[in-house]
Amino acid sequence: MENKLSKNELLVEGDINRSEGRKKWLTEEVDATTKKLLEKDAQYFLHQALSTPCMDVLADAQGPFITNTSGKNYFDFHGNNVHQLGFSHPKLIEALKNQLDQLTFSTRRYTNETAIHFAEKLTSLTPGLDKILMTPNGSSAVGIALKLARAITGKFKVVSFWDSFHGASLDVVSVSGEAVFREHMEPLMPGVERIPPPITYRGIYENNEDKAIEYLEYILAKDNQIGAFLAETVRNTDAQIPSKKFWKAARALCDQYGILLILDEIPIALGRTGKLFAYEHFDIIPDILCLGKGLGGGIIPQAAIVTKKEYDRFNHISMGHYTFEKSPMGAAAALTTLQIIEEEHLLEHVVYLEGMMQATLKDFLHKYNIIGDIRGLGLLWGIELVKDRTTKEKATAEAEAIMYECLKNGLSFKVSKGNVLQLCPALTITSTQLAEALVILENALQKISKP
Repeated sequence: MENKLSKNELLVEGDINRSEGRKKWLTEEVDATTKKLLEKDAQYFLHQALSTPCMDVLADAQGPFITNTSGKNYFDFHGNNVHQLGFSHPKLIEALKNQLDQLTFSTRRYTNETAIHFAEKLTSLTPGLDKILMTPNGSSAVGIALKLARAITGKFKVVSFWDSFHGASLDVVSVSGEAVFREHMEPLMPGVERIPPPITYRGIYENNEDKAIEYLEYILAKDNQIGAFLAETVRNTDAQIPSKKFWKAARALCDQYGILLILDEIPIALGRTGKLFAYEHFDIIPDILCLGKGLGGGIIPQAAIVTKKEYDRFNHISMGHYTFEKSPMGAAAALTTLQIIEEEHLLEHVVYLEGMMQATLKDFLHKYNIIGDIRGLGLLWGIELVKDRTTKEKATAEAEAIMYECLKNGLSFKVSKGNVLQLCPALTITSTQLAEALVILENALQKISKP
């Protein structure tokens, strides 16, 4: 029973740690020393889908690479979305060392200069959003946003997209759309309306965003207990990008019906899309912005919400109340991350590499019939694999085979929806390194896909 894959697992995720592909990998690609460490890891850590048991043991992480205990390098195009700066950025390490020599913890009821400087810097980059709360992880940031929305509107219902992911805690799983994370978790938090997203491939609206806007208005208008619309500005896991028209219409509808727009940019902010924040592509401003993952520079767990000063009127309610609410270490990491993005002109670098990614992947689309669609923004790209471009049947087995072929040759990425290769490199990757990684991918496509 333990080894049986659920229907949702098979359909939603291709990177399954209990699949035949994983068994073959552990048999053929892992040395004896690593196997012993993996066995020990599995002995002590709770097993869970998409995570433990693990596939390899890491010894180092530098720049765009992760390195295992045998010295093998992988280009990390997964990175758990924390690697905007790459791994172990020297300026960030220096800043954290300096902070360790000063203040390491800030007890509740006290503040510290590092947290204040971070808040000042972050809000200077989010015009119209002036107040923040810090928290150690993205799920908690979304939880704070939901609590704040209830306090502001007096309404408890939330609208979200099918297949959306906003975090793993029970409250956030309740409002997210991915069914695999809700399995065996009922009863969940009530009052959630899930709607189809305006996706560009295999979409229920057949690429007609007007229908998506119509349906959103229908949902918002019919229920006066809806207080929040929670959405990923850009869908991270399979790189779905709504149009500016959709987001401007959604913003207007939220204003019309008195609903807060909560944008979850936990994995996609901080330059991933070529803008510091993805919502900047669409000329809108959310009511609450959720940040996390890369905010800590890939070293310190750090997240935050940013919102409007007019909503700062609930000092009688604990919205966050987290032990590390004003962590000087987390604030140092977040402040330095923002500074590095500016100082090293990473946004310009991402826009340059975006053109390279787009050209290469378009070439793949023309050459390999297994590719049904390519889409992306900045350095977030998805390659959708299909058995047939007409029927759009998912090529799930092929996606997993390509992933393991790439892993063998030093390229790691996530498979989403069972058949989408998500490519998410460090923003600091060089054009030469990016070209090298894409050669590994093309070789795998040639080997696995049929003529």
